[in-house]
Amino acid sequence: MDRKAIHSFVSGFRYGIVSSVAADGSPQSALVGIAVTPQLEIVFDTVKSSRKYPNLVVRPRCSFVVGWGGEQTVQYEGIAAEPAGAELEHYREAYFAVWPDGPSRLSWPGIAYFAVKPLWIRYSDFGQSPPLIVELRFP
Repeated sequence: MDRKAIHSFVSGFRYGIVSSVAADGSPQSALVGIAVTPQLEIVFDTVKSSRKYPNLVVRPRCSFVVGWGGEQTVQYEGIAAEPAGAELEHYREAYFAVWPDGPSRLSWPGIAYFAVKPLWIRYSDFGQSPPLIVELRFP
């Protein structure tokens, strides 16, 4: 299981669970629509009134779980950033390729996008014996 295979696996899912940390230290998780770039960056949209938005602006470390059908999952830790300018357009392109209705949300008040760069990824397949577990670390 290499980066390309992990990209293929994550690309097979349109949703992931993102977890962030609130100002009081409490964990908060949310289901979000995702897209993944070939560099294994996860892109999602949200609104600034959500709980995750201020959490990620102030404390950008976050985690994801993607895939829960069968016994295969990806656990993912990374750093979220709210892109701007040309970078924002690049990530929107990736997101809109998966979510063609995404442009209709551009008119929503407070719409925002995050791109999460990976720090650590763990792919697990417990549906085989022995289980396949692969971890990747990123600089």
